[in-house]
Amino acid sequence: MHSYFITTWGITNVLLLISFIFGVFKYPALRKDEKLYVFYIGFLLLIEASTNFLTTILGYKDTSFLYPIYIAGEFFLLTSLFIKKLNGSKYLWIVVFMLSVGFLIFNQIFSTYFNSDIVKVTSNIIIICFAGYTLLQQIKNGKSINRFTLVDACIFFYYSVSVFIFIIQHQIATLSEDDYYAILGTNNILSSILYGSFIYTFIKLKK
Repeated sequence: MHSYFITTWGITNVLLLISFIFGVFKYPALRKDEKLYVFYIGFLLLIEASTNFLTTILGYKDTSFLYPIYIAGEFFLLTSLFIKKLNGSKYLWIVVFMLSVGFLIFNQIFSTYFNSDIVKVTSNIIIICFAGYTLLQQIKNGKSINRFTLVDACIFFYYSVSVFIFIIQHQIATLSEDDYYAILGTNNILSSILYGSFIYTFIKLKK
């Protein structure tokens, strides 16, 4: 199962890089709210590159300090994206910003009550709500299929399943090593589906 995890991890990283490259090339053709998708992919790529650089080049054994930055960053970018698409109130930006800062520091200051998994699950649930509501509004208003509907649906799917995976991870202590790598590999496959939807969408976009 370790080889399965390594293979899926490699595929995921390659797809992430390709999706970012396509996003950069298509950036001028994107609408204002759509440009946040590229920032989102770029942020994920930066976190992944930083992790790999610290572990392989600088020899860091623990890069967990990047995890709160990852949680807060992806939350802020995705919720901001959906607020823009929904023409949400400016007050929502304040709430989102405060929550992002909270996610960044809660597990550092209040580690007795909050850990990274709790913060991550909470962040994911809020993202799921935004993504689901965005999709429902499009159906309710009878709009034609949005250019990024597939991506929004994949975001909803990925973060929904991720919540389930994080809940399972509470049982990791009783799981075998193969089961542990199977869970991580499954998460990599879900990430690959998400990045693949970005690549497909960027390729189909007209200038």
